[in-house]
Amino acid sequence: MRRHKLIATMAIGLIATGIYALGPTPADAQDDDADGHDVAALAADVEALKRMLPSQSHTMADVEFHFANLWFAGENENWPLATFYLNETRSHLNWTVRLRPVRRLANGEIDLRPILEGIESGALADLRAAVDAKDSTRFQGAYRGMMAQCHACHVASEKPFLEPHIPDFPPSPIINSQLRQ
Repeated sequence: MRRHKLIATMAIGLIATGIYALGPTPADAQDDDADGHDVAALAADVEALKRMLPSQSHTMADVEFHFANLWFAGENENWPLATFYLNETRSHLNWTVRLRPVRRLANGEIDLRPILEGIESGALADLRAAVDAKDSTRFQGAYRGMMAQCHACHVASEKPFLEPHIPDFPPSPIINSQLRQ
């Protein structure tokens, strides 16, 4: 049995050495040309896909939806639902910044990544702590603090007219924000 394994191993080694010694074939050269063409086609596909991405206003509408629903979940002390909407708010803020991490301004650009990091470590962390503590009073202050940081980002992005406020009614009429026992 050992002898058969040794012979098989040697045969595989010889075959591999023979194939390697032959070097590239004309077919391999054609594949290299095709690979170069494939790279150009892939780059064109990537550019086409970039043009299909939604705008930041689209993703921020998702943020608005989740953030407004978070208010009603917290006001009704439905902490599991508040946790869900807080996580969705954070996720969609990150999606927004991944789509367009740098915004063009009238006199340059602004990198939104450090702003988002500040929001996540500041107001969003405070909001999470209030939700985790199931503290209604703390929640209200943290929510308002988050709105202030959101507006500061809008101002820095030359969009001061996008000023959030406490929502008047839940954007989702189908989701019950009241906690059921």
